[in-house]
Amino acid sequence: QVQPVESGGGLVQAGGSLRLSCAASGLSFSRYAMGWFRQAPGMEREFVATISRSGDSTYYADSVKGRFTISRDNPKNMVYLQMKSLKPEDTAVYYCASGPVMHSSVRPWRYWGQGTQVTVSS
Repeated sequence: QVQPVESGGGLVQAGGSLRLSCAASGLSFSRYAMGWFRQAPGMEREFVATISRSGDSTYYADSVKGRFTISRDNPKNMVYLQMKSLKPEDTAVYYCASGPVMHSSVRPWRYWGQGTQVTVSS
């Protein structure tokens, strides 16, 4: 199994940047697709970005395309989400997930981290 642990959240002004990190324990990290989701208060958890097992394929939600970049370092068992041009509507708890395939829905993902808070002030 691959158990994710997120870090790097915080408070940032609109237009700023943050990089989230996800450390995924487990010897089979390179066998899993990885993804980032977010959940704002009172809202459902929504897809942000996903990356393939090898890292050569990525997919983004339209709301973050061109502003966020997902990447992974398989030897280090790490996944990153670089966020630029942040907006107040990006405020949410961000979750890292691992699963057998890339997917934009919540259900197929097998393992979830506890989340890290990102707050963007206007």
